[in-house]
Amino acid sequence: MRVGEVFLKIDADQARTDVEVEAMTIAPIPAPEILWREPPVLALAALPGRALGRLGEPSTASAAAWSAAGATLRMLHYAPPPPWPGASFNEKTSSLDSECAWLVVNDVLPADLVSRNRQVAEAVLRPWTPVFMHGDLQVSHVFVDGDRITGVLDWSEAGQGDAMYDLATLTLGHPEHLSDVLAGYGSDVDVEVIRAWWSVRSLTAIRWLVEHGFDPSSPGCEVDVLRSQL
Repeated sequence: MRVGEVFLKIDADQARTDVEVEAMTIAPIPAPEILWREPPVLALAALPGRALGRLGEPSTASAAAWSAAGATLRMLHYAPPPPWPGASFNEKTSSLDSECAWLVVNDVLPADLVSRNRQVAEAVLRPWTPVFMHGDLQVSHVFVDGDRITGVLDWSEAGQGDAMYDLATLTLGHPEHLSDVLAGYGSDVDVEVIRAWWSVRSLTAIRWLVEHGFDPSSPGCEVDVLRSQL
């Protein structure tokens, strides 16, 4: 939450906060200044500018700002990975089949939509080299002032991980800006894997969103992402 010129993050899991503080300290890209920490609260200096975008809303940021986000992410991925692992690949994919079954059995989504996206998701299963991964690079966590990146929030999922996962998270629900991001990021990108992570993230998020009072069928959100994969 934001209180004046301070971001307050409340997390009862202090191990996650330990990761967040360490990641922000060693990351080679802009991150908020740590003001103080009194468990379970971590206080950060507010970042200048505004979020690059929001899931379910058109982004008003320029193509240059999206490209700058890609270049910033590339800088992170080129840095030496942190010594701790991120959420394991298996953790990110292990619930995929059970979540797909839940979506069909409970008539949340048509079976063919789930099946097709489950097929698309297979592309994440390939060899990859661990990088310094942010781990939760939602578009709302990247702040811009004009065309300049002023900082990146929410580092509690940071660790060694798949570069394509970060790229997919940043562009989830904003496929029209994928080319802008990749223009800043550069080469060594597998768009098929990015699309596969879009399917994985959406399929595995819907049950949690529904059970916690959110609407994944809102325009531009997870259900629309799945439909766009067809």
